[in-house]
Amino acid sequence: MSRSAWAAGTLAALAAGVLGFEAGHEGSPVPGLVRQARTGFAHWLPSTPRPASPMQAPVAANTTGPVVYYRDPDGRPDYASEPKRTADGREYRAVHASEDVRFDEPNEAEAMPDAGPGDMAMAQATPPASARKVRFYRNPMGLPDTSPIPKKDSMGMDYLPVYEGEDTDDGTVKISPGKLQRTGVRTAVAERRVLSMPVRAPGAIEEDERRISVIAMRTDAFIEKVEAVTTGDHVHKGQPLLRLFSPEMNAAAAQYLTGIGYEGARRRLENLGIPPEVIDEIERTRKVPSTITWSAPRDGVVVERNVSDGMRAKSGDTLFKLVDHSRVWVLADVTERDLAAVAEGQTATMRARTFPDRVFTGAVTRIYPHLAMGTRTARLRIELPNPNGELRPGMFADVTIATGSDRPVVAVPDDAVIDTGIRQVVLLDRGEGRFEPRPVRLGARGDGYVEIRDGIVAGDRVVTSANFLIDAESNLKAALQGLSETKPDPGPQAAAEGKAP
Repeated sequence: MSRSAWAAGTLAALAAGVLGFEAGHEGSPVPGLVRQARTGFAHWLPSTPRPASPMQAPVAANTTGPVVYYRDPDGRPDYASEPKRTADGREYRAVHASEDVRFDEPNEAEAMPDAGPGDMAMAQATPPASARKVRFYRNPMGLPDTSPIPKKDSMGMDYLPVYEGEDTDDGTVKISPGKLQRTGVRTAVAERRVLSMPVRAPGAIEEDERRISVIAMRTDAFIEKVEAVTTGDHVHKGQPLLRLFSPEMNAAAAQYLTGIGYEGARRRLENLGIPPEVIDEIERTRKVPSTITWSAPRDGVVVERNVSDGMRAKSGDTLFKLVDHSRVWVLADVTERDLAAVAEGQTATMRARTFPDRVFTGAVTRIYPHLAMGTRTARLRIELPNPNGELRPGMFADVTIATGSDRPVVAVPDDAVIDTGIRQVVLLDRGEGRFEPRPVRLGARGDGYVEIRDGIVAGDRVVTSANFLIDAESNLKAALQGLSETKPDPGPQAAAEGKAP
């Protein structure tokens, strides 16, 4: 008989006896002895195929839910979000939502699912030489509860192992490569950049109040003839608009020509609103004209015409209203919250809804002193050049005002900051899966970045994705360290006084 056959027969006999003993004695420690004997005789038995990796997990018989990810068929720490093949053509295994999604090394409870408490304690007492030593097991929900051996909580969740070297006192938390890949941790480098936080507000185009002219009578007159000028026409300075007859104007012109009170007579003509070119013509020809030609005082568009041939114009009547549209105003309504970031002189861009593909640039020239009570907004005035007259009063506009400074500052993406309302923290990537929570002081925001005024410097690498999970690990570690700290002995005197905790 060969040596291997003899060993197999001996082991079978031993197993049969043990099983008989176990059938009559419930709760005996024999199952643990059987496994120990099986381990001791393993080198005598014929070799059998083994998994390619200790991390390789069997495929669950009944899996439900969508595919979460794909993992290496040999159990190596390699995962993919899409179907993938190995170098030798084998497909990655699909892991469904119902399966145990895990990337750490399995603990003793998972490696021996059928073992009892005695077997777990024995396995923990004799770990493999290549395995890291487990210090204790912590509650999976972050509660301040630890265990020296593997166990489950009230919901059936396994306690998580804490290995030697993980519970360091340098303020960092260490995450395994599997967890990093599974949670999709991403990092970015803190850089110096110019931040601009644009303030956006709705607005409307209005006329420049300083470019409006009104032609009105300062004495009664009769309209002799109105030139071919209508509402909407563009007129130039000095262009004739109408001819009129006024007895008071003629009397003032005659007095001016007689030389009686020369300076006073000319001043009277000017006070009646007679155009300067008409007064010069009277002085040149030395004649009192039967009618006076009234001309446009400036370039502009006729927006009002209230005069007709032969009508009588009374003193104070408005005959024409002209507006120069070469420059226009944009009146924008900024919310009370954004008002502090806006100042006069800042550059503003405007997109008229009539020309959505064009950008017009101007400057904030006035912040009106009062807020609208109904909308809690403040009105701003932005001046824009309009040489071609394309921007028309009444158009709606979308205004963007560039705020902030041109000075570069240390900035990180907005997603890198964990803001609880009381403290602001970023997670500093120290390399090799180690992360350090670092309190920071924030500054201006803009373009998806936030200024870091204190806490980190340019060149530091911070976490921008899955940082809440790492922060939770860090908080849990701090809580466990606080529980494990030894409190000082209050001493006999304090105990006698009843001050002992």
